[in-house]
Amino acid sequence: MQLVPNYYKHRVALNVLAGSVANAKAIYEAAETHVVVGVLTKNYATDEAAIADMKLYQAATDNAISVGLGAGDPNQSQMVSRVSQALLPQHVNQVFTGVGTSRALLGENDTVVNGLVSPSGQVGFVNIATGPKSATQPAANVPVDTAIALLQDMGATSFKFFPMGGLKHEAEYRAVAAACAANGFNLEPTGGIDLANFEEILQIAIDAGVPQIIPHVYSSIIDADGLTRPADVRQLWAIVKRVVDAAE
Repeated sequence: MQLVPNYYKHRVALNVLAGSVANAKAIYEAAETHVVVGVLTKNYATDEAAIADMKLYQAATDNAISVGLGAGDPNQSQMVSRVSQALLPQHVNQVFTGVGTSRALLGENDTVVNGLVSPSGQVGFVNIATGPKSATQPAANVPVDTAIALLQDMGATSFKFFPMGGLKHEAEYRAVAAACAANGFNLEPTGGIDLANFEEILQIAIDAGVPQIIPHVYSSIIDADGLTRPADVRQLWAIVKRVVDAAE
């Protein structure tokens, strides 16, 4: 079973949500396999229900699934870790304080585990207080380089920079991308990304030299029935190919 996402030219893989197993398969094909398909633990009442259903998504996508929290909900952190232990998916979404638990329970280093950090309002700093308890306290804003080092200590693969609000925090995002490149750390821009701003957000990370990038594009490409539009995924995939090829 493949545990590493299928990055295009080892640089970029998409992350989009699936509303059904059939939708997941369609997304996987639309992105020519260069995608991890998000399924949220928040949508399940029990670990057992989540595991049973997510196994169907694994089978439909050759394990290209992303076990998600659900809008970065810190209260899903422990469930994500438990479910991921059972599934060994290609991608796990975690709040900052949940990374160590997820990596330890996975028992391997290939699966991508991100650590959620949020814009701080100050360029060069990120808020790491994104856990179940810490998110209810005043922000813990630390230098980006320090946040990366802490996540590396815990076994994380990448920053999940959320909520970005598209390009609302562009200056902070550019600083995060530069720090990720300097520290050999991956980056997952998330929040408010759509077909209009996707290319610029991806280009910033590529130009900065971030090793690997997993942009999350969620609500903007989901239809009224809760399904991600494969046609939109094809558009995103075309942008990925163009940007990555031009950077070679």
